[in-house]
Amino acid sequence: YIGRVFKVLLGLLLAMGALYTFYPQGLRFLLPVWYLDIPAVRMAGVVLLFTTLIWIIIAQYQMANSWRIGIDEKNKTDLVHTGLFAVSRNPIFLGMLATLLGVFLVVPNAITFMVLVTGYIVIQVQVRLEEVFLQKMHGTSYQKYCSETRRWL
Repeated sequence: YIGRVFKVLLGLLLAMGALYTFYPQGLRFLLPVWYLDIPAVRMAGVVLLFTTLIWIIIAQYQMANSWRIGIDEKNKTDLVHTGLFAVSRNPIFLGMLATLLGVFLVVPNAITFMVLVTGYIVIQVQVRLEEVFLQKMHGTSYQKYCSETRRWL
């Protein structure tokens, strides 16, 4: 279910990108947040998008062979707790949340706000499901990691 929600959110973001590119005047029909539609906020969103892209790439690289999409109960992976994972137990999801915020800041409207809120809720659910799974898989080493490293930052 969570995977399907992510696909719908991605589809909405791609549609927003196409609209923004090919018919930018159509954005006025998507309930723009006019007081955020200023160059400084837009630039902050662009900087956030580039920063989080680099952050996510680094985190995925640091996961190496432990990187999976979703919960993989068939293959045992190593617990990654170094690099960005020493700062956050969920740096990729943190980067995804910041990316959604960046998109909202670049194109502030009802659709991007709904994507941000829905993405936040779905990522929170996914993180909790993964925590239960990782606890079962890694036991006390995961408990120790949780006591030393915060969920987000």
